[in-house]
Amino acid sequence: QAQLAESGGGSVQAGGSLRLSCTVSRYYFRNYCMGWYRQGPGKEREGVAFIDSDGSTSYADSVKGRFTISQDNAKTVLFLQMNSLKPEDTAMYYCVADRGGGCPEAFVRRDQIDFKYPYWGQGTQVTVSS
Repeated sequence: QAQLAESGGGSVQAGGSLRLSCTVSRYYFRNYCMGWYRQGPGKEREGVAFIDSDGSTSYADSVKGRFTISQDNAKTVLFLQMNSLKPEDTAMYYCVADRGGGCPEAFVRRDQIDFKYPYWGQGTQVTVSS
């Protein structure tokens, strides 16, 4: 069973930056899709950014140009660099991984999220104040 563990959340003022990390273990799929979801207060889960085993990335429109997803060389740590943070970025951020299908359709419908991404971390809170 894959294990994902996030870290790096915190509280910042608008315009600030944070870097989230996700340590991935017991995950053995070669062709994969990993990424980040977030859920703000009273909101639905939202896909934020994804990266596949080839290093291709995709982003939600709301974070394009501000957030960058990456991995370490060993592909055991996933990062999310968040710049120019806004109050609307306030949410619990979750690291997710798929069951080996890759990222041709990383952003899935709400009723498909848990099927596409069965592996989740415990989440890390990001709070952005105005």
